Amino acid sequence: MYQAQENRYEQMKYLRCGKSGILMPRVALGLWHNFGSVDSFQNMKEMIFRAFDLGITHFDLANNYGPVYGSAEENFGRIMKSDMRPYRDEMLITTKAGYDMWPGPYGDHGSRKYLMASLDQSLKRMKLDYVDIFYHHRPDPDTPLEETMGALSDIVRQGKALYVGLSNYNAQQTREAAEILKQNGTPLLIHQPRYSMLDRWVEDDGLLDALSEIGAGCICFSPLKQGILTDKYLHGVPEHSRATRNHFLKKDSITPELIGKVSDLNEIAKRRGQSLAQMALSWVLRGDRVTTVLIGASRPEQIEDNVKVVQNLCFTDVELDEIEAILRR
Repeated sequence: MYQAQENRYEQMKYLRCGKSGILMPRVALGLWHNFGSVDSFQNMKEMIFRAFDLGITHFDLANNYGPVYGSAEENFGRIMKSDMRPYRDEMLITTKAGYDMWPGPYGDHGSRKYLMASLDQSLKRMKLDYVDIFYHHRPDPDTPLEETMGALSDIVRQGKALYVGLSNYNAQQTREAAEILKQNGTPLLIHQPRYSMLDRWVEDDGLLDALSEIGAGCICFSPLKQGILTDKYLHGVPEHSRATRNHFLKKDSITPELIGKVSDLNEIAKRRGQSLAQMALSWVLRGDRVTTVLIGASRPEQIEDNVKVVQNLCFTDVELDEIEAILRR
């Protein structure tokens, strides 16, 4: 059985999540990719173990992560049962519901029936009594917000989740949802939006300002823009990369103009003594407006590389100006 390293908390840095009592690691591991039924189970175990040994306490899932739907939770549950059970109280485990999960009218969106049934299924797959955070994965304009937030609040009261989270809500939707949650006695702990150097809608929308006002934390997904903000595509599109699968990252979106920007950003990263991926993560975490950055990985070495970001989270004004000039080109 896996034995965690005794020095696992020495390298990672932690930040308070909003106004809560929760300290979150600055880097968390997401199981969106590479933990499904088509992936190597041994590699999954090695990534979970290495992440935990590096001080990553937060593991992020959703009901339909795979492929196939549910398989990431099932695989994570197998690892919990075989190796990680002794460390459950040292882990923040989260899941979500809000996108398509099962056939028929009750397997999608934001109804009370869907959210409660989905979490029950997730707990069985992960072999858990509760999750630390349960998210509504996206806003549903066809379900009253009071119904969705009421279901989240009741899930906390039932002990099936400790905290409430939202994902993909804009600033106004987040404010409205947070007010209902507050009235229910289950304050919003955290929001999970998409955010990177190349995708800055949270700034334009005012979401980060809204979260600061509410007192909620922020954990960002796709901080490397599906791998674009790494050195992976600097010399063309590699075989078997995400872009060749033509799913969330489209091959034709990797234009010469984009690679030109990425190449120039890479030169700044080199001057900082960082990889491009490390600098991109540092940029998202700069100034502590974002609590945690959510990384994906296909092998343990990527996790090791990304965790080094906590060693250099500061930027000079000159560096920030250079980065802005490149991004605005």
